Amino acid sequence: MARRKAELLAGGAVRIPKDFRLPFLPSRSTAGPGAGSVGVVFAFGNTRAKKPISRDAGEFELVKRGQHLAILRNGEVLIDNVELVPTLLHAPFQAFVNIDHACVLNCKFCASPRLGQNLTKELTDDKIVAMIEDASKKKDFKSVAFTSAVPESPSMTAKRMAGLVRRVRKLLPDAPIGVEPYATRPDEVDMLAEAGADEIKLNIESFDRDIFEKVCPNRDYDHILHAINHSCEVFGRNKVCSNIIFGLGETDDNVLEGTRVLANMGAVATLRALRRNEYNMAELEKALGSLEPVTAERMLTLAKEQKKILKSHKLTPLAFRTMCHTCLSCDLVPFWDV
Repeated sequence: MARRKAELLAGGAVRIPKDFRLPFLPSRSTAGPGAGSVGVVFAFGNTRAKKPISRDAGEFELVKRGQHLAILRNGEVLIDNVELVPTLLHAPFQAFVNIDHACVLNCKFCASPRLGQNLTKELTDDKIVAMIEDASKKKDFKSVAFTSAVPESPSMTAKRMAGLVRRVRKLLPDAPIGVEPYATRPDEVDMLAEAGADEIKLNIESFDRDIFEKVCPNRDYDHILHAINHSCEVFGRNKVCSNIIFGLGETDDNVLEGTRVLANMGAVATLRALRRNEYNMAELEKALGSLEPVTAERMLTLAKEQKKILKSHKLTPLAFRTMCHTCLSCDLVPFWDV
């Protein structure tokens, strides 16, 4: 099943028959790999995958086979017994909110700040809390998470996020809460923990410093690593994670070395294949030149090697209750998928 999930993630959109009615509204993400696209989460086996959908064309096709659904590729069944899973807010079972899409960091892979105003939500804190309160009443609600771009400064964004965590913690005292800020100082990490966050995600993005400087020109590599290390001291092991994007021209050895560095701190890497789309391709190619698409085989190889590293450090994504490692929809997750 892991190979089939990898092939699905590495491929294009899923075509939905024009006469097929979705049982719920599709997801319109403003953050993450699916930012800017209309997508659906497909569940199969013990895992999930979120894919862009289209009524007109697609590399894959959703079809009815008797009493169940299947995903075809080139007319052949790729994945049988597929279920459609609603997103609560952005992710299945989570109220995962993107606080703000406007950003001064200009990371080349990120679609969020390049989305049109019609796709973004211009959320106030009161609206966000009301959305989360409404989501918490749904039967499939399990956790809360916050992410955000950086519209002015990292410290201002961290303060706003901490304020929201504090309000939600008061509203939902038992709900797991995850945060995904761009934190550059230890006191920002401390503030989020003190507000009531249970888990934190601080993204290093690439362990190739040359690539990092080209794709994240306004971020500080060393500050991020220091913040991750401090977060492990504050939040504890298996409570801290960090994106490592692959497909930017780095080597597998570089990705796995980054995974080991994070594991030595007590953090779990989120190995994420680069998603190329209309919003980021021009900027990526300008910064890095032509890029090879990530293959399903590379996804599988890295996930299997990551699992070995995590085992040796007694770490696991299975411990997370918020954000990407419990969503499962965008990546191959060790111990879940491989």
